[in-house]
Amino acid sequence: MKPTDPVALSPRNVIEATRSMLPDLRKSDRKVADVLIANPQWFMNATIADVAELAAVSQPTVMRFCAAVGCEGFQDFKIRLAQSIAFGTPATHSAILEEDSSADVAAKIFAYTMTSLDWARHKLDMTQMDAAVKLIVAASSIEFFGFGASAIVAQDLQQKFPLFGIPCNATVDAHQQLMAASMMRPNSVAVAISNTGSTASIVELARIAREQGAKVVAITSSTTNQLADYSDIVINIETLDNTDVFTPTTSRIAALVAADILSTLVARQRGNDHNQRLTRMKRQLNQMRRNSIL
Repeated sequence: MKPTDPVALSPRNVIEATRSMLPDLRKSDRKVADVLIANPQWFMNATIADVAELAAVSQPTVMRFCAAVGCEGFQDFKIRLAQSIAFGTPATHSAILEEDSSADVAAKIFAYTMTSLDWARHKLDMTQMDAAVKLIVAASSIEFFGFGASAIVAQDLQQKFPLFGIPCNATVDAHQQLMAASMMRPNSVAVAISNTGSTASIVELARIAREQGAKVVAITSSTTNQLADYSDIVINIETLDNTDVFTPTTSRIAALVAADILSTLVARQRGNDHNQRLTRMKRQLNQMRRNSIL
């Protein structure tokens, strides 16, 4: 098997891919691979100069190793490495150990969350985001659908969008959601939120809304899941989380960031007069807060 064989490189486990490719690597590249396999966590936080020094090779050799395993440079390799580490452990917070101090746990959670958000940032398709903005700006009304952790994202969106003059709703009651989806009309938009994209009730709501002539925007972690099949636009918020064990916080944070991006882009389409009204509203809210303190 050649080092650049796409079968050899799993995008979700670059460590195992490197192990399997060791016999095919050049001698100097193998030194870099040995450093990686010995301490993936250290490698993820190291600079290219650090790796070159520890492996006793040149920096161009480190770059050549990254290319040999199918990555587009050192940073791309580190992103894949971060994902491999995350999927290699059952916990969201990567390798949290019994002997870790409180500071160690905090540092690992911050590092994992930032790495996962950076992964989501690179996976986000702004063409789809812009298309969602165009639909929403022209919509007569919006229904936000989400269950469990995704319901929090739906409610956050529902709190934002009335500020833009668009009637919207985000009920968390299953019966009311079904009623809302069934009563949707053409020119309305359903925003269906599900990290896995396989929650049966959310998929069914998207199907019903689309059947009524509404457009469906999915906020989910893949463009090829069941929810995506019933959606006109898919906002991909893929993170490094493995949701088979439990629902991690990072996927919800990524969805909330996507909600912020969506609402900000919609706000920009509303023009200067609308923004001035928002500014006055915020000024009045600040005044009310100050008065409540007094």
